[in-house]
Amino acid sequence: MTLKEFGLFLIAVLTSVCGQFLLKAGALKLGKVNADNVVSHLMGMVLVPELLIGLLCYGLGAIVYILLLTRVNLSVAGPAVALSYVFSVLLGYFAFRETIPLERVLGLGFIVFGVILVVWQKQS
Repeated sequence: MTLKEFGLFLIAVLTSVCGQFLLKAGALKLGKVNADNVVSHLMGMVLVPELLIGLLCYGLGAIVYILLLTRVNLSVAGPAVALSYVFSVLLGYFAFRETIPLERVLGLGFIVFGVILVVWQKQS
């Protein structure tokens, strides 16, 4: 992966994680959904700025990911984007005070190790 490709990859991952953060923040504003308030929640989604900006971030991330796919094999780009899971868990921990059990830490370690194996290329 060249420096330009890595830059596209990083932008795609970070905008997706930013989108996840904003969607979670907006969801917290909405409160819990149940059978009695599902319609009002669906209507209220268009009034919560965090949700709209979060969707915009996801859209931008998708566009950048498409640009990345013009330069990199899907067999590399797809698994590499799994690093967004790692960033999402860390964001949940630091921004929303979510707990991270040991099993999740081990799972994230496997993800990171797997991504390294997928993107690693021997220089010949």
